[in-house]
Amino acid sequence: MGNVTSNVAARFAFFPPDPPAYEVVKEEDGRVVLRGVTADNNMDVHVLDTKGGNKIIATFWRNPVARLTLLYSHGNATDLGQMHELFMELRSHLRVNIMSYDYSGYGASTGKPTEFNTYYDIEAVYNCLKKEYGVKQEDLIVYGQSVGSGPTLHLASRLKKLGGVVLHSAILSGIRVLYPVKMTFWFDIFKNIDKIRHVNCPVLVIHGTDDEIVDWSHGKKLWELAKEKYDPLWVEGGRHCNLETFPEYIRHLRKFIQAMEKISITKPAKQLSSTPSITESQNCKCLRLKVKHTASKKES
Repeated sequence: MGNVTSNVAARFAFFPPDPPAYEVVKEEDGRVVLRGVTADNNMDVHVLDTKGGNKIIATFWRNPVARLTLLYSHGNATDLGQMHELFMELRSHLRVNIMSYDYSGYGASTGKPTEFNTYYDIEAVYNCLKKEYGVKQEDLIVYGQSVGSGPTLHLASRLKKLGGVVLHSAILSGIRVLYPVKMTFWFDIFKNIDKIRHVNCPVLVIHGTDDEIVDWSHGKKLWELAKEKYDPLWVEGGRHCNLETFPEYIRHLRKFIQAMEKISITKPAKQLSSTPSITESQNCKCLRLKVKHTASKKES
């Protein structure tokens, strides 16, 4: 029963777009670019080696006036090619840098999508942020949407000086999406219900009340278990893949970012050396939806 249930949960978790929405191309000057993604002078492309032996694609969207950086782990059935317009909008509206990546087996990233590969993936991305951009934990907010809540809480539970966490349509665990179980089994995946207890920074939870894939109760429970609760956003009538189309989404997220900026400014500088080392149902096609500058938002 355990193996069967675990396999079912794994099948729920991973639906890489086929074909990918972009290609990786190396220019004559050695730069790596994404073909199929609008060119942007303030966007860097990285090919990162992971502990799992895979090469993953990551993009860094730079905002010249940003104080904070958002490390965004996207949802299911999407990749960086489909997400780039949303990243451009969030970068502008929130005045943040955005680092995102494709999990192993997604987009142009090599390997197979598994729970532990997503952990290795986000660790490689975090190490890149530290090495290439000098991003401090205090100035980093990790953002996980749906399946992306798994690697997000994996990282957040290990970084003791992290700036903040955003959980968007997040899951309590893989099995709990499929069955209303009351305990955590060893064969479960993405045990967010356990990891949230080890997060030591403000947590914003965003969830739709009409989520047809991950019940609203998942978001409510994660918020209840968070040590440092930020005012949650329960999107009335929101479903699993359309929360960005609601005006309150960007307003509430901007409010959270501004609050985290104030905390970051007032906190004394801290060294990272004392923190732990990071070495270690049904297909929902979550095509990302553009956040418009006007009050009325349309689907892309």
